[in-house]
Amino acid sequence: MRLHELMQELVGSTAGLNGATSREKLVGNKPTLIHFWSVSCYMCKDAMREINQLRDKYKDDLNVVAVHIPRSVADLNVNLIKSSAEAHHIEQPVFVDNDLKLRKAFGNKTVPAYYVFDKDGRLRHFQAGGSGMKMLEKRVIRLLDEI
Repeated sequence: MRLHELMQELVGSTAGLNGATSREKLVGNKPTLIHFWSVSCYMCKDAMREINQLRDKYKDDLNVVAVHIPRSVADLNVNLIKSSAEAHHIEQPVFVDNDLKLRKAFGNKTVPAYYVFDKDGRLRHFQAGGSGMKMLEKRVIRLLDEI
């Protein structure tokens, strides 16, 4: 995805955890952080604590959604995904993207990856990798200041 493109539809997941949401429910509401992760990604797990802190700190002003993408055959196991999500306190909706449809729609090539959309659903920030969480929070705060 390129900056200022509209958020892709959140369709094509093979399973979901922690309730359902949709682009329709997110856009027009408040900014949204969509993070891609995988159970076999150690950087994803290391960053999850900080993602959860963002989720909790801005819970009234920020939507947070997780997309799990497999990196190996073992990562396709929904029970493993569920137990990992529970172990890492992922309470936000999780789209299980075993067919890689969301990955393709977003043009995502790596995990962890973070897409920050403004309240109108336009991509305002993208970053990949396990570091740079302070930058991610600054981008979120900037969007919250625009509301």
